[in-house]
Amino acid sequence: MSQERATDQSYLELSTEDGDTLRVLKKPHPRSRRMRLTVTPKGARVSYPQGTHPAQLTAFVRQHVDWLARKLEELRLDARVLPALKVGTSTQMPLRGEWVDLVWAEGPYPRIELRGGQLQLTVPRPHTRALPVARGLIASFLEAQIRRDVGRWMPAYIPALGAAPTSVRIRPLKSLWGSLDTRDRVNLDLALALAPPAALRYVLVHELCHLKVRNHSAKFWKQVAALMDDYQAQRDWLRLNGGALKAEVDRLIADVAD
Repeated sequence: MSQERATDQSYLELSTEDGDTLRVLKKPHPRSRRMRLTVTPKGARVSYPQGTHPAQLTAFVRQHVDWLARKLEELRLDARVLPALKVGTSTQMPLRGEWVDLVWAEGPYPRIELRGGQLQLTVPRPHTRALPVARGLIASFLEAQIRRDVGRWMPAYIPALGAAPTSVRIRPLKSLWGSLDTRDRVNLDLALALAPPAALRYVLVHELCHLKVRNHSAKFWKQVAALMDDYQAQRDWLRLNGGALKAEVDRLIADVAD
């Protein structure tokens, strides 16, 4: 059984059966109605309603310790520290499953263009606002990549399912790759633009299938397999590489991410 101790007022530490120590940030939320555990490339966090007894919080986190350890492992939080995005300094980034060079140029107006293996950011002088402008350009470019693919695939899936989402929203998600909300809106993680298109397609298929089956029962996975027979390979790829992709998005568009 795991053991836990409060390291200070902000963190909870849990010792697992394997001898690892998991550190969880505690965040009370005035509008929260329930306890919620999330994992991102920045670490683990538990949010909870004001007034929650410490023993209840500890018991809740302990109950999910196996899930927590698995998610932290998937996100590879011990991976190398990524270099910060800096104006004028070229770097590399993944895009659609391939590495591209991100380079800078000067011009009369901001723009972003993919030329061969280079993604060129053009920003005007003075450079006082160049970094937030560049981050916004990257975010818009990544969203456009996803929307192009989704627009190409959706016409085939909607007739097969006999159902359609009300809209598709693309934004940075903290821990999920996608979701389907109660209004039948599909939400997709912006980091999927960095993954191979097949991985993005799997997440889209996954969320579209929730239009028919709202849980993850055998019936649901049968529906997913009917639309994408190699879905398991893409699911495994995201589990192995997903943490690095989310960390890349955080590095590239940190100040425009939700």
